[in-house]
Amino acid sequence: MSAIRINKYLLSASLLLTVIAARHAAAEGSAERAKQFPQISVSPEENRNNREPVTLCGFFPSPPKVTVRSILRHYKVLGNHADVILYQMEIPWEDFPDSPEAESEKIQELRGQMMLADREGLEKIFVIDPLNGLNRREFKNLPPSWEASFADPRVRASYKNFALRILREFKPAYLGLASEINSYQDAYPEDFPNYLNLYHEVYASLKAESPDINLFVTFQWEDLNNLWNQPEEEGFAPGVTKWNQIELFEPDLDLWAISTYPYITFSSGEDIPADYYSRLLERTDKPLAVSEGGWISKDYGHLTATPQDQTAYLEAIHNQIGERLAFWIYLLARDISIESYRALTSERDLETLRFFTTVGLITEAGRPKPALKVWDSYRR
Repeated sequence: MSAIRINKYLLSASLLLTVIAARHAAAEGSAERAKQFPQISVSPEENRNNREPVTLCGFFPSPPKVTVRSILRHYKVLGNHADVILYQMEIPWEDFPDSPEAESEKIQELRGQMMLADREGLEKIFVIDPLNGLNRREFKNLPPSWEASFADPRVRASYKNFALRILREFKPAYLGLASEINSYQDAYPEDFPNYLNLYHEVYASLKAESPDINLFVTFQWEDLNNLWNQPEEEGFAPGVTKWNQIELFEPDLDLWAISTYPYITFSSGEDIPADYYSRLLERTDKPLAVSEGGWISKDYGHLTATPQDQTAYLEAIHNQIGERLAFWIYLLARDISIESYRALTSERDLETLRFFTTVGLITEAGRPKPALKVWDSYRR
C-alpha cells in the first residue's frame, strides 16, 4: 500500500461531538434546523427523496470541521446530495473478546450518527476495518499484549463478535468485513490465510442470522493493478491485475467492491484509460461497488489537479461500470479544514491528510465545484 493513505477514522466526528449533535438535532426538530442550516445548491426536483436510486450514491460522514455546528450542517448537505452514508469503523478490540453484546463507546457513537442519518432519510453501509487506515500493514489500536495476527484467538473472537453486534444492532443491507484487504495480503502473505479463513467463518455466521445481508471486503484498485509499487512484492508487474486476490474470497463475496484514488497514479482525470474499470465487468457477473474514492481539485506537492479532473474521474466510473454499481461512495462531500483536525492527530498524519483536503465536491466554504452537478445527475 502506498504511504499516501488517508486515516478515515480521523475524518469521523468524535464520540462527544456526535452525541451532542444528535441530541441537539432531535431536540430542535428537523424543520427548525432546516431553516437555520439551509440546503446547499439543490432544487426540490433534484432532491434524493423524489426518486428511488438504482445505485446508492453517498459519502463518508466526514464534516469539514470538527464542531457541533459543522456536523449538523454537514448532515444537511449529505441529505441533499446522497442516498447513503458509509461508516467505516475500527474494531474496539478490548470490548468484544467475549460476547457480541458488550457495552462499547463505539456502539454509542454509531447510535448518535444513526440519529443524524435517519433525520435526513439516509441509508447506511458499514465497513468493519481491523487495520490502520494510514498503514494497511498494521492493526489499528490492538492491545499491546495481543499478537498482531489473525491467528490470535482474541483477534478472531473480537472481530467476529463485533461483526455480529453491527448486524444485530443496525441490521444493515450491506456490511463490509475489511477495507483494502489486498494491501495486507501483499505485506503479510504468511498471515493472510488466517484472515481468509476467518472471513469465511464470519461470513457463514452472519448469513445464518441474516441470509439477505450483502457481505464483502474492499480491494484497493490501484494496488490490485500494481500501480503502486510495494517493496515486498515479488514479480511486480505494473498494470497487471491480481485477480486472484479477489477470487480467493469466492464464493463468499456478494459483490466486488473497490476503492480508487487514481490521481496518485495519473496526472489528469482525462488520462484514466477507457477500460480502467470496465475490466471488472468481464471478470465477474456479480454486482460491483465503489467503496471509497475521489480526486483532488487543487495541486498538492507533486500532484497536479483541477476541478475538471474531478468531473473526468466521475465520468470514467459512471461510463465504464455505472450500470452495475450497487453503491458508489465518494470520500468527501465537502473539503476539510486541516486546522480543525489538527487536535485529533499528529503532525505526521496531518501531512497525509493534506493529500485529501480538496477531494470534496463542495469547497470548505460551501461553494459547489463543477463535479457536484455531475454527481447529482448520476443519482437517478
